Amino acid sequence: MPKEYGYLVNGKWLKSDNKKEIRNPFNDEVVGAINIPDLDKAMESVDSAQKAAQKFKDIPSYTRSAILRKIVDGIDKRKEEFSKTLVKEGGKPLKTARLEVERAKTSFSVAAEEANRFSGGEVLPLDIISGSEKRFGISRRFPLGVVMGISPFNFPLNLVAHKVAPAIASSNALILKPASQTPISALMLGEIAMESGLPEGVLNILPLPGGDIEPVLEDTRIKKISFTGSDTVGWELMSKYTKKKVTLELGGNAAVVIDEDPPDFNFAASRNAWGAFYQAGQSCISVQRMYVHEKIFDKFLDKFIEETKKLKLGDPMHEDTDLGPVIDDHSANRIMKWIHEAQEKGAELLTGGARDGKLIEPTVLTKVTPDSNVSCSEVFGPVVQIEPYKDFDQALEQVNNTRFGLQAGVFTKDMKKAFKAYNAIETGGVIINDCPSFRVENMPYGGIKDSGVGREGIRYAIEDMTELKLMVINLDY
Repeated sequence: MPKEYGYLVNGKWLKSDNKKEIRNPFNDEVVGAINIPDLDKAMESVDSAQKAAQKFKDIPSYTRSAILRKIVDGIDKRKEEFSKTLVKEGGKPLKTARLEVERAKTSFSVAAEEANRFSGGEVLPLDIISGSEKRFGISRRFPLGVVMGISPFNFPLNLVAHKVAPAIASSNALILKPASQTPISALMLGEIAMESGLPEGVLNILPLPGGDIEPVLEDTRIKKISFTGSDTVGWELMSKYTKKKVTLELGGNAAVVIDEDPPDFNFAASRNAWGAFYQAGQSCISVQRMYVHEKIFDKFLDKFIEETKKLKLGDPMHEDTDLGPVIDDHSANRIMKWIHEAQEKGAELLTGGARDGKLIEPTVLTKVTPDSNVSCSEVFGPVVQIEPYKDFDQALEQVNNTRFGLQAGVFTKDMKKAFKAYNAIETGGVIINDCPSFRVENMPYGGIKDSGVGREGIRYAIEDMTELKLMVINLDY
């Protein structure tokens, strides 16, 4: 029988009359059942988090670091269980799921280090005007108190880790709302956190539908919202909760520029094929737009399609599967609609374009008009466009011709062009000689324009979860 999971409030695993089955997007089998908290219990989580935060802020850094390291060990002991859960609840290929588990361990490991060394402060000389000769200031960062984390379905363990780990490291209490499609891995992480000695109330997990979290968010005791998800929902949160700190890690339609003489032609083709189609393109930094110099366009296109056709689509539990299903039928319907729309506007289908249930073939298009959804919006599916360009500056303009700005990639041997791209491209990150899908846990990760505000990456998330406070000392008395 599939396991039934409670929700976590004040260190206790609770159940309710309202239950929901979680189904495998590949075969629709029941993976498990979760309990949906009622409003009273959801609001109780704010009480428990507020009380826990008052005590947790006085816990020494070595204790918080030790808890984080125990969480790493706990994940490691259950790493294969985690991996298979990610496959079952989200359709993530097994080999990709194993990488995510390792990344989650890294997230908590980095947080364990930051817990011991992060202060975010300095000693300030204040004798810059007459009369303040014997005064100086000390600044340091203090925890906000209660943080709300809202995470998406595509990385249901590691993007949860990017909320939980910095909250613990910075002495905050966290209320977590995991994605409705993929809550089980977050609840498993909650089990490990409690087994690792995390005080009651420091972590609360509410697997609520998105709309039901509003009354909790409105509570003034929640000082910060850390949201990863769609730009529509994210900007609504930003406009509504103007008195809270808000970090938004939103969508993108990442672009890549391939210079006429890339450092490694074959690597550029294979790496971008991976970047376009890993976990069925359901990543906000998956490669969606490619601009290749006209001198090498035909040759590169042939190699890119060859690499694309090597990718295996199928059962995500198989060891050799590269692409599994998209998350649900609604997403599959939308992606196919956008592919057909691009073709109706003149796009040429080079490979893929077929669908079997929620499995969509890796799809490569060219001659895509800029107003096609597959170009100007976020596909969040296994679709990429590839176009030739003549002038490098022109290619950079095409990269910027979007409302998004998360990450971009540039393949070039010319460091002048690399720095030109770094200066000109309007994204939060510019990746040189790798695809924009590259991310590790200590990077300042986030976007500009419609891709969000603020940065994740453990140390940067800690900064956003803390407030700078100044003490001025007068020795002239």
